[in-house]
Amino acid sequence: MVQKSIAELLTETQETLFSFEVLPPRKGKSIQQIYDTIEQLLPYSPAFIEVTTHRSEYNYREMPDGNYRRVEERLRPGTVAVAADIRQKYGIPVVPHVICSGNSQIDSENELIDLSFLGIYDLVVLRGDKSKHDARFIPHPHGLKYASELCEQINRFNEGTLVYGDHHDMISERRFSYGVAGYPEKHEEAMSMQSDLDALKLKVDMGAGYIVTQMFYDTRRYRDFCDRCIGAGINVPIVPGLKPLTSLNHCTMLPRTFHIDFPDELVAMLQRCTTSEDVRAVGIEWGIRQAEELRAMHAPCLHFYTMNAAPSIVAIMNAL
Repeated sequence: MVQKSIAELLTETQETLFSFEVLPPRKGKSIQQIYDTIEQLLPYSPAFIEVTTHRSEYNYREMPDGNYRRVEERLRPGTVAVAADIRQKYGIPVVPHVICSGNSQIDSENELIDLSFLGIYDLVVLRGDKSKHDARFIPHPHGLKYASELCEQINRFNEGTLVYGDHHDMISERRFSYGVAGYPEKHEEAMSMQSDLDALKLKVDMGAGYIVTQMFYDTRRYRDFCDRCIGAGINVPIVPGLKPLTSLNHCTMLPRTFHIDFPDELVAMLQRCTTSEDVRAVGIEWGIRQAEELRAMHAPCLHFYTMNAAPSIVAIMNAL
């Protein structure tokens, strides 16, 4: 029996599901922190777990002779292995991220081959972040510039065609199925809300079976985003992405880094906070409110970004 894809689960569900995202451990660190996060959240029956992918960056390392050398490093390697380990250990569907950023088309092809050998066929397809040293996104010299192009490469792979036109015989009963990212408050590089929506529709037209949103804190943004998508002919499930606030640093870092706004009521609550514990309590209260509103709107799934937030997510889920 062929396992249902995440897109099919989200399309067919009659209730709001629960899912979350984990990061591979930093290079040289144990996977135990991921286990600890998953085991805190297992009682809430996650429908799937996403595993992020991070591009390589150039850093300067001190060599034994005292000189510094520019080296290319990936801070969090191991996405495919972590995804396979989670599925083997917990029996939960896993969804690794695949990205353009820092990868050649052959790098992406090799990742698809590895995943097909492992029997992992659900993906989230992303362009990925620009290098921290670049003012704008610069693709790999032999890579792709847009997530829609990576969708096209995956589609060709599903039909048995490799990058250079060779054919493969790895096609099974199940093909790769994928979701993509959506931005209720607009991607930071998009020239307008409409151009951002046009780019999203192109990814859906390429075959994306669902959308996972960037984090947001005003549920009206999600509702308006869904309405705009429907108006544009985008009719796939739209999964809201949620991140509980957990520290004073989040009050300024999250709006700056992710180009999002806090609603006025939340701003007033945060302005009364003097410690990270205060922010964490507000984050739980606001997260419960968002989750209840999203369930009332029949969101297909509540998807949580878990970095440093698992205890808050537990509190939110217990309240639900």
